[in-house]
Amino acid sequence: MPPTDPPEVPGVLSAAEVDATARAIARAQEPSGAIPWFPGGHTDPWDHVESAMALTAAGRYDEAAAAYAWCRRTQRADGSWPAKIVGGRVEDAVTDTNFCAYVAVGVWHHLIATGDEEFAAAMWPVVRAAVDLVLDGQRERGELVWARGPAGWADEALLSGCSSIHQSLRCALALAEYVERPQPDWEVALGRLVHTLRAHPEAFADKDRYSMDWYYPVLGGAVRGRSGLDRIHRRWPDFVVDGLGVRCVADRPWVTGAETCELVLSLDALGRRGPAREMLAAMQHLRESDGSYWTGYVYADGKRWPEERTTWTGAAVVLAADALAGTSATSGIFRGDAPPAALPAGLPIGGNDCGCDAYVTGVPG
Repeated sequence: MPPTDPPEVPGVLSAAEVDATARAIARAQEPSGAIPWFPGGHTDPWDHVESAMALTAAGRYDEAAAAYAWCRRTQRADGSWPAKIVGGRVEDAVTDTNFCAYVAVGVWHHLIATGDEEFAAAMWPVVRAAVDLVLDGQRERGELVWARGPAGWADEALLSGCSSIHQSLRCALALAEYVERPQPDWEVALGRLVHTLRAHPEAFADKDRYSMDWYYPVLGGAVRGRSGLDRIHRRWPDFVVDGLGVRCVADRPWVTGAETCELVLSLDALGRRGPAREMLAAMQHLRESDGSYWTGYVYADGKRWPEERTTWTGAAVVLAADALAGTSATSGIFRGDAPPAALPAGLPIGGNDCGCDAYVTGVPG
């Protein structure tokens, strides 16, 4: 399938501006295919995949394919990736479950954009090994612990990470059906996870100061409909700064571009495109003339902080623009438009308020 044109959100971002942001991401990409936070910085698997997704959404298929080839070459024997790599050297060998699972979202995203069957076949073993590794960290109730290190699995599960893994599992199941490799154990794991995300807040470490814990259950697809709208409405005053964006932390005067764009995607998934558009416009003060984006802004003293322009912030902008433009095959991936058509009947698709016990029998209460 030929590359698509970059998305456009009239009055907020032109296609040329989105393309400039994708070019800024591509300039940071290393010869290995790795996409670090910024040139010379470190690469982590989650933000690397997010940046690859932005390249795909902007029609830069070759650069995105190189990023996924990096995933394939650097995956460890157990299906994981190190949490932090700098210049090809491992600086943090810890396995982060959310980081590892996210490759499934990226692969499915690239597949629905390109229709590349050879790509799907090459990346299926990568996704399968990553998901199997991640599900080793699932507790009986359904939550997944956030990491595994030299001493074994961590004790805590994180709401934002598990919400992201919810989306990853749905995309992994869609890919499994596409390559005709059914994974019934993954279906059961997904049912247990969505039940815990909706019904057991006590399963997760208390991180409610952070905006990600606020919107990620919506963004990841576990909470939608009226429940999702209520969730967003409830803490809107805590996190949204009019005209600037979203606070990363509720009690700090610091707005961040990526969190703002993830809220854009969450609002779009709830059908609230007007507020989503306003939020994308609000964070454009972080844009530089070359299309890159500063990570955040401390509005109490008028300073950008940290003093870095991150690929993953630019990537979040491109993905938000793609969702609002609504013209590409990939624009609905955070709404859940693409995976449900490929998922086995009976799995949650994220667009309803039904009780989750209806999806999988034998879910722990």
